[in-house]
Amino acid sequence: MSDNTAAIEEIRELLGDRLSTGSSIREIHSRDEAYSTPSLPDAVAFPETTEEVSQIMRICTKHKCPVVPYGVGTSLEGHIVPIHGGISIDTSRMNQILEVHAEDLDAVVQPGVTREQLNEDLRATGLMFTVDPGANATLGGMAATRASGTNAVRYGTMRENVLALEVVLADGTVIETGTRARKSSAGYDLTHLFVGSEGTLGIITKLTVRLYGQPEHIAAATCAFPTIDDAVNTVILAIQTGLPMARIELLDELQMKGMNTYNPDMNMAEKPYLFLEFHGSPAGVEEQVASFRDIAEEFGVQDFEWASKTEDRNRLWAARHSAYYAGKSLRPGAEGVVTDVCVPISELAECIRGTQEDIAASGLIAPLVGHVGDGNFHLLILVDPESDDELKRAKELAHNVCRRALASGGTVTGEHGVGTGKMRYMEEEHGPAYAVMAQLKKSLDPNNLMNPGKMVQVN
Repeated sequence: MSDNTAAIEEIRELLGDRLSTGSSIREIHSRDEAYSTPSLPDAVAFPETTEEVSQIMRICTKHKCPVVPYGVGTSLEGHIVPIHGGISIDTSRMNQILEVHAEDLDAVVQPGVTREQLNEDLRATGLMFTVDPGANATLGGMAATRASGTNAVRYGTMRENVLALEVVLADGTVIETGTRARKSSAGYDLTHLFVGSEGTLGIITKLTVRLYGQPEHIAAATCAFPTIDDAVNTVILAIQTGLPMARIELLDELQMKGMNTYNPDMNMAEKPYLFLEFHGSPAGVEEQVASFRDIAEEFGVQDFEWASKTEDRNRLWAARHSAYYAGKSLRPGAEGVVTDVCVPISELAECIRGTQEDIAASGLIAPLVGHVGDGNFHLLILVDPESDDELKRAKELAHNVCRRALASGGTVTGEHGVGTGKMRYMEEEHGPAYAVMAQLKKSLDPNNLMNPGKMVQVN
């Protein structure tokens, strides 16, 4: 009997039929949205309480059985692939909104609550949770990957929007980090150690998150530019002048071709586009719009179109959130190798220009989109899944993008995270600090059971 088999039998005694070794369930938990090699867990556990998670971890520590936390599987760098087998802990049944403190603008939730679920619950309160990575991800997974999205330029990422956590450590110990207070000088900032740790240090079982008031008025717009440089330079100047933009999304001409193919009713010019959103009072939004238009006109803006009605705005952002599938429509049957980087905004135009040169040299189709208000952009590199040569070229292209970002003073991932896909760059990006990460990992997870093989390599 293997150690993992012994662990599985003990967890089955704890959970009963909420532990599955069925092939279909294991297959679902063997992959995320990344173009990576699937790996089956030995079993999938569905705990419902923090205490059950704690008991599972005590069992797994006793038997030296690896554990990988799982939300809904929407990550993009192989984060939740159990490359060493073991137990996948699926938090989908821990999906209760525990408390909403409207007067303090915060909520306490279990990790399986999704962002759409929370916002639907908040609808009548006039409040909203703002982090929007596109996918209807769980908040536990979003915290673990330090997710962000289209609203980050104004409201911040998960780093700024998580106030406190409850975490189960590798040995089953339950700790609480942070409080509901908006600031603290008391001790190490453990909350933000676990935000972005990708399940390598512990399992998040409760979160306290920031909420915001729903804007009094919202206006959205799309506008085209003659070149990518014109669009990016418009964004840079708008940010530098202090315009409080809520969303600024860039889509290159190839991505716009895919948008038209996937959304036939769009019928927009195949040019570089910005998708914009402004929040505030009616007068404030009107002033923001006028200021942005003045800036954009300096760079040859074209085809301004406004969407003030809720249904029009929703249709616009639904189209933006479908960019992955729109990009794939450019080459039916192809698979997508995705990557993202983030650079200082002053380096953004040159970085994108160099990236487009690399795309042309690769001979591949790779539409580009970006949350350019904070210097973050993404590539969807389309490859024939049967072609080793195309996959090799796609990986070389993604590598060049990452190296250019580092040379520009940026990071190899603005929001997708490290997973297995970006580990090769961690030492180059962090230098001696990478060894400190390994020391933290060894301290909190001495047996290397928590999502092993991710984030840092430890012996």
